Amino acid sequence: MRRPSEGVKTGAVAKPAVKAQAATAPARRRALPPTPGRFASLDGLRTWLKVSRGERALWQDWRWQLRHALEAVDIARLGLLADEASMRAAVRYPVRVTPYFLSLVDWNDPADPIRRQWLPDGRELARLCSDAREDPFEEETRAPLPGLVHRFPDRVLIMAANACAMRCRHCTRKNTLGRMGVVGSREDLRRVLEHIAAHPEVHEAIVSGGDPLLLPDDRLLRLVGALAAMPQLDAIRIGTRVPAVLPMRVTDSLSRALGRFGKVWVNTQFNHARELTPAAGAACARLVEAGIPVSNQSVLLDGVNDTVEAMVDLCRGLQRLRVRPYYVFVCDPVTGTLHFRTAPRKARRIARELAAKIGGLALPRFVADLPGATAKVPI
Repeated sequence: MRRPSEGVKTGAVAKPAVKAQAATAPARRRALPPTPGRFASLDGLRTWLKVSRGERALWQDWRWQLRHALEAVDIARLGLLADEASMRAAVRYPVRVTPYFLSLVDWNDPADPIRRQWLPDGRELARLCSDAREDPFEEETRAPLPGLVHRFPDRVLIMAANACAMRCRHCTRKNTLGRMGVVGSREDLRRVLEHIAAHPEVHEAIVSGGDPLLLPDDRLLRLVGALAAMPQLDAIRIGTRVPAVLPMRVTDSLSRALGRFGKVWVNTQFNHARELTPAAGAACARLVEAGIPVSNQSVLLDGVNDTVEAMVDLCRGLQRLRVRPYYVFVCDPVTGTLHFRTAPRKARRIARELAAKIGGLALPRFVADLPGATAKVPI
């Protein structure tokens, strides 16, 4: 979910010759700073975002968005790391956030729920939760093949990518992403198909990562096409946060190509109603109109969406986009996410009060994914 390399890298300093050229060249379009990393103030970043949004061709280019994503060095220069513990968290857990998602931040609100999802917090380093593990579901150690997870009898999870458009601070794989195996080569894929064929009880394949929608179209379509061609598989589920953090990646051509397989479902993750922008709605519409059912799996996050009002707004907004509110997960027992976890009693109260305010079509199931459990566990 990937890594175009052209353009000036984060932190690069413009050469004098380039500046001189720009001063004498005809003014055809507004000059954009090549990367937000060169800004030393939030005002500079906000100006850059405003100017960039006005350059529609660039702003709508998902590769441009990835090239200009902020990383740890950028947010440190901008003074966004509150203390030394936050700096250590930024070193321990990588930072990445797209200009698009940055543009949704309310910079006047220190507790902004959009910012909280990508900004390092010193509490990520806490080790106070006895049930927290780096890999609580043992995806690394118990994989039958590199890049293949088979936790439940009727479905397998395929790690198709090891990068994301945004590094969510609450991610289940925040400790393992980047070192886990992925199904990248044709030989990897052949072995995965053989494993599935040897287990006729498997009826669903979940394509995950990282974010599989960061793969080039041809690689993603080759993988999904090979899975869809297996008669035993009823559904190919793609897990992606791209509609929320990089919606321009969901193109008409990709949506139509995925829809033609006839088995593809998309599960995405919106956590707050402010993420349901016109751009995100258009991305979801492209998928839905290509015949792909879209569902949402939110995570209940302290300080982001842990109120009844926030959940009502989110679920109603999703329904307007024809996205089914499917699950709301309590935060997984993952090292580095303790500060996001919501008490079970509070989660149950939110679920109960939400059910009294919205209809069943927009009502998600509140569940926990517990190590060793044979299914999602209602809270």
